[in-house]
Amino acid sequence: MNRGESLTKIRTGKKLTAVCVLSISVFAVVAGSFMLGLFEYPEYKTYDIRVSTLAKYQRPSDSIILILLDQSSIDWAQKERGWAWPWPRRAYAEIIDYLNISGAASFALDVLFSEPSIYDTVRDAIFSRPEASSIQNIRSHPAFSDDERFAHTAADYAHVVQAVFFNRKSGGATAWPDDLNVPVFKPDTALQTLNMPNYENAQFPIEILSASAGALGVVTVTADSDGVFRRTNLFTQFDGRLIPGLSAASLLVSGMDPELTFNEKKHYIEWGKYHIPVDKTGQTLLRFRGSLDRYIPYTAAEILQSSEQYYAGKEILLPPENFKDAYVFFGYYAPGLFDICTTPISSTYPGVGVHITMLDNLLNQDFITQVPIFFALLLCFVVIVAMNVLVLYSGKIPVTVTGAVLLLSGIIVLGFAAYHISWWIPIVAPVIGVIFAFLSATLYNYATEGKQKRFIKSAFSQYLSPTVIEQLVANPERLQLGGERREISIFFSDVQGFTTISEKLDPARLTELLNSYLSFMSDIILDSGGTIDKYEGDAIIAFWNAPVGYPDHSARAIKASIACQTLLAERQEFFEKEYGCRLLTRIGLNTGYAVVGNMGSSKRFDYTMLGDSVNLAARLEGQNKQFGTYLMCTEEMFVQAQKYGTFFGRRLAKLAVVGKTEPVIVYEPMTEEIFNEKQAVISQFDAAYDLFYQGNFEQAFFIFESLKPVDPSSKFYMAQCRYYQNNPKEWKGFWQATVK
Repeated sequence: MNRGESLTKIRTGKKLTAVCVLSISVFAVVAGSFMLGLFEYPEYKTYDIRVSTLAKYQRPSDSIILILLDQSSIDWAQKERGWAWPWPRRAYAEIIDYLNISGAASFALDVLFSEPSIYDTVRDAIFSRPEASSIQNIRSHPAFSDDERFAHTAADYAHVVQAVFFNRKSGGATAWPDDLNVPVFKPDTALQTLNMPNYENAQFPIEILSASAGALGVVTVTADSDGVFRRTNLFTQFDGRLIPGLSAASLLVSGMDPELTFNEKKHYIEWGKYHIPVDKTGQTLLRFRGSLDRYIPYTAAEILQSSEQYYAGKEILLPPENFKDAYVFFGYYAPGLFDICTTPISSTYPGVGVHITMLDNLLNQDFITQVPIFFALLLCFVVIVAMNVLVLYSGKIPVTVTGAVLLLSGIIVLGFAAYHISWWIPIVAPVIGVIFAFLSATLYNYATEGKQKRFIKSAFSQYLSPTVIEQLVANPERLQLGGERREISIFFSDVQGFTTISEKLDPARLTELLNSYLSFMSDIILDSGGTIDKYEGDAIIAFWNAPVGYPDHSARAIKASIACQTLLAERQEFFEKEYGCRLLTRIGLNTGYAVVGNMGSSKRFDYTMLGDSVNLAARLEGQNKQFGTYLMCTEEMFVQAQKYGTFFGRRLAKLAVVGKTEPVIVYEPMTEEIFNEKQAVISQFDAAYDLFYQGNFEQAFFIFESLKPVDPSSKFYMAQCRYYQNNPKEWKGFWQATVK
């Protein structure tokens, strides 16, 4: 394993540790807050949004009918019947009678008749009709009171559910009446495991109405901690009995068996074919269908009118068959009369709607079930880990922010989708977990990797392009601090005759010229992925393949060098016009192994290179002066670059630079355009080149001489041919440089 792989492994290990520590820490905080109920209120509100948004997609049961005693009914009764408010009980008897004729499955009153009727015993013309046996029974007892008429009609129907209200405050009955014989649930011993409330006080209907009822239904409903009614009980405990709720009582009077069992493993009550999921207190979450208007709503006046029309043999407003086998609920809906409660649907929701929704959910078997706590905590942990991994491993703000948004959106979508299939999945705790994880991981990044990134940007901003710096920031393992041996392509440049130029310009103009020159040269190098080692006056020293690796570093170096010379040539006119001089730059290139890294003291250092290959590139820059060229590279570099593109040039020399005894072949790279223009010259030069290094100086001389007017390098070789003709013993098979 090389050092880079080792650093990558260490960095990955640190990130994994950070993910684990941060995830566990954030999860502990979020889970603790969740278990303590700190997220309960916001979770309720997000749940209500789900309920109200998706309610319209739930079809109400066609088997449920609602009769409302509204203001229009009160006005009609005042005008047509002379009834002031409150209505006489015989009005309810007439409604029950009509439902009896219709064959309704049940009639549940969300009205508590805890006091006797205020009306005297009188005969009423409406009850004198001989057509119905129940009415005839009432007619034969002229002394019947208002409540007796109500009770006898209810007893004859046998499917009336009267309301009973339980509370924990003082007042009312404290025991179940001994002579009250109405159906209640048969308890299952397993139900004792539920922590159900046990009420001590009750408000019953008056005795005659209780006795005539098919069942008593509990209208007591408990709100959640925020005052919103989201759930209710199938039954309520009182005096050792399980009293059915108004909705359950509607099923009991229609023939349901009162026997219950409790499935402790799945935590639901089994009642015949129905399964009712319950929480630890025995309450059931309701799936609201929206406004009560979505059911089949009739007014009390419409029922009374239909009853009149039925017995008069007239066309009936609401025919009896409309109510066949229906579960009918009755409630007040006039201003100042009806009990209102806050539900996820509305803050002014009629209380009877809670019981209707309970029955609807029973019939359709689509109650909402809260997911187990362990699942909610698991979801929190998963999203926290996902957020930490995303932040710590991506390292890019746009990616992490986008990921966070997608993760949060996914949690919300999951919450809505789960509700649609009858599950309540908490979303506040996971959302808080994602936010906390994002913040904690971001702070950790800032304190650890952020420090490293700031160091990298600070240390390399002067000699690396922003693109390369970003690569280092994203992949610090590419940066081998302290030095490493690696193959690089090296660049040395120097302006010809700069000393003379500097003597002609004042310091300000000279600085301006130098900055202009160095800027565009450096931009080309940096844009190609090169690293600026340093500036030495007008000289530029640079290299490729460190700290960021590029397989084609030799090709990049040659391309950048040619681009520098091309742009410099284009700017000669500008330099002559502005500064009165021409800038000609000699460049030496080499590819080879060197030591690169941050070198210097602990307080000041440079990212630089050391080695023989570096020295060779520096010497080649100087050798351009001997050959009259401005760009020179080693053969090894030129051949390696050809693997990554097509390059043009000519062999220039086989030479040993000062201080070296081993020769290297050097090339003069050039553009394709220049190469094609000089094709004939290059061909002759190649022939003379071969003759020269074969030791045939005389023939080589004549070819070089013919090229002298158009090729400065041939002029150099003419002099060397003469020298070695006169000093043949000094010839070594290559040219030995004597000056740098």
